[in-house]
Amino acid sequence: MNFGSGAASKPSGAAAAAADHPARVVPTRDRSGIGGDGSVCVPVFHGLARGADRVSVMSAVTADRPRERLLRLGASALSDRELLALLIGTGSSGRTAREVAEALWATAGPGGLSTLARTSLDALTGLPGLGEALGARLVAAFELGRRAARQEGGGVARIGGPADVAARMMPVLADLDQEEFHVVLLNRQHHPIRTIQVTRGILDASLIHPREVFRRAVEAGAAAVIVVHNHPSGDPSPSAEDRAVTRQLAEAGRVLGIPLLDHVIVARGGWRALSREEGSGLG
Repeated sequence: MNFGSGAASKPSGAAAAAADHPARVVPTRDRSGIGGDGSVCVPVFHGLARGADRVSVMSAVTADRPRERLLRLGASALSDRELLALLIGTGSSGRTAREVAEALWATAGPGGLSTLARTSLDALTGLPGLGEALGARLVAAFELGRRAARQEGGGVARIGGPADVAARMMPVLADLDQEEFHVVLLNRQHHPIRTIQVTRGILDASLIHPREVFRRAVEAGAAAVIVVHNHPSGDPSPSAEDRAVTRQLAEAGRVLGIPLLDHVIVARGGWRALSREEGSGLG
């Protein structure tokens, strides 16, 4: 059998074209092959990808970018990490936006968006690839989400009980890493007038003065109030301090003729209403 004369045979067809025309790689910002917007770089051979073929390859790459996917399919079609990459916009410290988003997501652990939403600005800016500007952008985005949830919850026509308060306030407060104390001002039909933050920090009866709660109620012409705060621990069970605050506010409301209807505690683990607790001073 003849195994050949030893001379290298000349490739033909597509192989010959590839050999004659070395690959040109679509430019990218680093060597990872992933652009700052999440696009993937592919080799394009001169002589093979020409005209319509070359346009087709580039169109496929562009269509896979998060921004183009959002425009084509809507925001709901994107993964959480793709949305984070869009918020980040451009990478820094030698990292692409996609790489920064992946690293940010990894720090969140099983909590995912819930964990990121309650991450402080200082903690965000300490992560690789995130400076003050990008950290502030993320904090602002999460705050807008909370405010949108508050307005959506505010669509409740009437507060008929603590479940309505929880539905209104859990999206706003449940994931925060600090306690916040809010008062919901109600008219005579128990429609919400507005919700006001009174304090932020550890709940203490000495810090929640009835004056701060009922001054807002008097100014707004409220007929009744409901107070609500969160437990960052995730457990909504009322503490002795929670009960003391409730009794203090309930007594002040009776004196002023603006009753405290309830004190609702929200957390990631659910919610509890002090009106259902004996000795709360309500009712």
